[in-house]
Amino acid sequence: MLIKKIQLWEDNEQVNLVTYILDNSMEFQTNKKRASVIICPGGGYLGTSDREAEPIAMRFATKGYNTFVLRYNTCFNNMEIDFNNLPQVNERAVYPGPLFDLAKAMMVIKENAEEWLVDNEKISICGFSAGAHLAASMGVHWQDELLKEKFNVSNETFKPNTVILGYPLLDYNLMKEEVEETGNEWVREFWKVSNKAIFGKSDLTKEELAELSPTNYVTPSTPPTFIWHTADDGLVYVSNSLKFASELTKNKVPYELHIFESGVHGLSLCDETTASEPAHINPHCEHWFDLVVEWLKKH
Repeated sequence: MLIKKIQLWEDNEQVNLVTYILDNSMEFQTNKKRASVIICPGGGYLGTSDREAEPIAMRFATKGYNTFVLRYNTCFNNMEIDFNNLPQVNERAVYPGPLFDLAKAMMVIKENAEEWLVDNEKISICGFSAGAHLAASMGVHWQDELLKEKFNVSNETFKPNTVILGYPLLDYNLMKEEVEETGNEWVREFWKVSNKAIFGKSDLTKEELAELSPTNYVTPSTPPTFIWHTADDGLVYVSNSLKFASELTKNKVPYELHIFESGVHGLSLCDETTASEPAHINPHCEHWFDLVVEWLKKH
């Protein structure tokens, strides 16, 4: 396996792409291009979670995928967040900064496709929580002039074959309503800080919240999408996934949606591999991974 850390911007050490390229052993079918998965860990745009990074990459690798973990621009460099001692806003983490990071990662992967035996027609983006917001944003914005003007390449460069969303944040206005109605004080504070990280400020209009909500931009050009969530997620509400699925239905985009009855936010692989507390072990929700591997075979 080729494990390599690639700094995506010369002037920014925070943003990097870690490759997990499977060996082209002579014992297998040689020179066979592989499907690939780009993983966007969550973390509320405050950091990127280790629990949703390498373990996910390794699990997909066991199924024959080349995998890549993107550490995109966030407010902090890691997940050791002190809410009482927050840094200044990281301007590079303000949208569309992270979207540019993901676009750059797509370019690097396709530029090295021959060497890494990557099938450019089978590249999936898998995101969790805020990382799922980023993955969905690419899913609905890959064709936008914004990316073409930034990188001066064809928009097809940025088009994922499929998108995989784990407990995704997809509608900021919906989140604001539900946080104000049902969220506890910690949840309200978390979303205030998280919004500042991605928007650059905490007080936002409905129009500004709508602008960064992928649910508002689904079109027939949105790639096939796999979504999983838990019905009682207390941080990113399941209504995000339900609304996005509704938009996919309206636009006749193929998708699969799995809502598990119960489970905390941030389950990742739902087993001991990624658990940092007992609630992260959830055998029922653990099935999401096998379900997505089955689904990917159709696409």
